[in-house]
Amino acid sequence: MDLERELTPGELSRRSGVAVSALHFYEREGLITSRRTSGNQRRYARETLRRVAFIRMSQRLGIPLARIREALATLPTDRVPTSKDWARLSAAWRADLDDRILHLQRLRDNLAGCIGCGCLSLKTCALVNPGDTLAAQGPGPARL
Repeated sequence: MDLERELTPGELSRRSGVAVSALHFYEREGLITSRRTSGNQRRYARETLRRVAFIRMSQRLGIPLARIREALATLPTDRVPTSKDWARLSAAWRADLDDRILHLQRLRDNLAGCIGCGCLSLKTCALVNPGDTLAAQGPGPARL
């Protein structure tokens, strides 16, 4: 590793726009790695900037950290990831995004009359969900 190209937590924070505490959290979660200097200070490879950008973009899309961790684990460890590697990871979110968009459209279209199981009206609920049959599908919203 080229030690001159490493970033301190403060430098990585400034360059990425992510708080140092978030970087430490990402590290604890196995999303990024650092090395320790002889003085026990963290140093990040410059390539970590791309990882942090990918993490932040994925989080903004609503991708859970566990899925982000799984995706990052597919990156090569013997070389710096290329633009093709990053494009592959980003493309993998397409199905997730399509599902999320569909869910949000359903929520938007039904929001006025439906929160949770199917409605805000006990009268309508008796017609749409007689005997609370949707409860058999488990807790939480069943119709959205």
